[in-house]
Amino acid sequence: MQRRLRPLWFAASSLTLLLTLLATVFIYHAEAHASTTPGGGAIGKPFIRQITSSTTTQSQPSTPGKDTKVQNPEIRDEPEGDDGEDAIAQNQSRLAPNGTSWKGTNRSIAPTSKQKGWSVATPAHKSSSYGTLKTSFDGLTLRQQRLANNGNQFTVEPPDQGLCVNSNFVLETVNDVLNIYDQRGHEALGVTDLNTFYGYSPAITRTSTPPTFGPAITDPSCYYDHETNRWFHVVLTLDVDPATGDYLGSNHLDIAVSKTADPRGKWTIYRLPVQDDGTDGTPNHQCDGGPCLGDYPHIGADANGFYITTNEFPFFGDGYHASQIYAFSKQALVHNEKTVTVVQYDTFNSVNGNPAFTVWPAFSPDTQYARERNGTEYFLSTDAVLTDSGTSSNLITWALTNTHTLRNKQPAVSLTFSIQTVKPYTVPERAPQKAGNFPLGQCLNDAACATGVLGGPDPFVPETIGPLDSSDTRMQQVMYANGRIWGAINTAVTINGQTEVGVEYIIVKPQQGGAQPQYQVEKSDYYAAFGANLLYPAIGITSSGKGAIAFTLVGPNDYPSAAFALVDRNGIGPVRIAAAGKGPQDGFSEYKAFGNPPRPRWGDYGAAVPLGNSVWIASEYIGQSCTLQQYLTDTTASPLYTCNKTRVALGNWYTRISEIHT
Repeated sequence: MQRRLRPLWFAASSLTLLLTLLATVFIYHAEAHASTTPGGGAIGKPFIRQITSSTTTQSQPSTPGKDTKVQNPEIRDEPEGDDGEDAIAQNQSRLAPNGTSWKGTNRSIAPTSKQKGWSVATPAHKSSSYGTLKTSFDGLTLRQQRLANNGNQFTVEPPDQGLCVNSNFVLETVNDVLNIYDQRGHEALGVTDLNTFYGYSPAITRTSTPPTFGPAITDPSCYYDHETNRWFHVVLTLDVDPATGDYLGSNHLDIAVSKTADPRGKWTIYRLPVQDDGTDGTPNHQCDGGPCLGDYPHIGADANGFYITTNEFPFFGDGYHASQIYAFSKQALVHNEKTVTVVQYDTFNSVNGNPAFTVWPAFSPDTQYARERNGTEYFLSTDAVLTDSGTSSNLITWALTNTHTLRNKQPAVSLTFSIQTVKPYTVPERAPQKAGNFPLGQCLNDAACATGVLGGPDPFVPETIGPLDSSDTRMQQVMYANGRIWGAINTAVTINGQTEVGVEYIIVKPQQGGAQPQYQVEKSDYYAAFGANLLYPAIGITSSGKGAIAFTLVGPNDYPSAAFALVDRNGIGPVRIAAAGKGPQDGFSEYKAFGNPPRPRWGDYGAAVPLGNSVWIASEYIGQSCTLQQYLTDTTASPLYTCNKTRVALGNWYTRISEIHT
């Protein structure tokens, strides 16, 4: 889930195409910069409280529902969005529980960027390792998500990718399901809906008259800890009125910790309230309208602690408060202790008078944690979204030190930050996709067909193939590996006068000694593909310092594809395709009928996880395509709107899981 405060107004299936793409990859190689930018310091005292374990759970595959065309409601609204307008009369099948149109909220504070992109003209600097694509298979799909738990689910975009791996199992989690595979890609469990996994009633009980509603779960992440041999799974849960589906304002981070190294076994669940309005033991951050929202949670770990960060917005109002950083004793969670201490840092007005945004915690390969200063957890963030221009050269590096004391009832941890200079980055435009069959959009352009989907004609015809969301320069996945902090973001770039969505990847080396951590930026490079866009990078690095960046590749000549590049300290290699897209994104968020102007969705984040000498990656892509005629076929073998059971009526996203040997 992403939230925004104002609209963002921005303006390879063949061998030949793949070879052309590989030949036209460029990188801008930046010189290393020492941390000479003014700014930095310590964050004040944290807020400390305790949470208790609430219940246990176990992954249990659910019975899939039957194809039932389009049901009412089909899409769950999001809190306090500003995109949607009630374009079509109420009670049509697309409507959210409270009778309004889907609002397509984007919890970002990015302004419109005035910069077309940073010039990329230097030939690629290849990495010293090229790797082998060992395993690649389709992961969870929107069809599996929508039909899980007897069909008592909503149609959801985007998937929000979580991936965690050990030597026996691969666990993938998305909005709002999970599945477990063996290392060859065979199912070891079956699709489990997250409402059931966390002990809640279904997202919607469609057999009730009228339907009843369960909590809204979003933004899943997972992590396997090699030192303790335990799995961690985290979601944001929003409480709702069971009768209406209206949001109540209370929301919490749900944390599941496995009891064994087998994720199919039992898990202990902890619930951390994050509305930060003074209720349920939370601090009062005075969010506009009352409760705050702990949006976009992400996770990391070091030898001593488990960490979650959020972006805190008003739940029912305007504005943005600040990133929150939560620290837990990893040992207390792993030992399933009844009461666990939580250390919460509020970054409000901390960075030169500004709040921090998307402070992403690091995790490490194997057990290669930062053990200096009695245990250290690193984080990275950026700040272009806080500027009027949507452009910045600041990298904010954070360190939580003395994490060994997280085991104490009164932890003596210390949070500091430092600002480094990197190559400038800017909020990118949305990414166009290759033209092709888009049967949902084509159906909306026909009054009779649209009535079957919407309950009435689409007043906004013509609908066209839309672009994909390209993020907003927020930090993506962060790792501490080989003695360095690695991260990647999206940024606008320009190649031969053409603006694309590229990647800026960053390597920061913490310096030893001194009272507070010091840093040097070893690398700050642009990475881009001519004629294509690279969306939602996720970087995974092995203990030897070799790894991969996963992303979605899309453009005028490419359907959304799962792709990657090998990376190490020497640089980055050519783009490689793990799974070429088969058609365009054809989901409800692309079209004006579901909120005008539309708010296209994609990714929100990908995943890359090192394991030994390999990196497992997961990216969103499109793994199916069909014509309007096939979309409208209604037989036992190919029910209406399913294209021979490859999609659902209002969307068609897929995910791809791959293992890359570095």
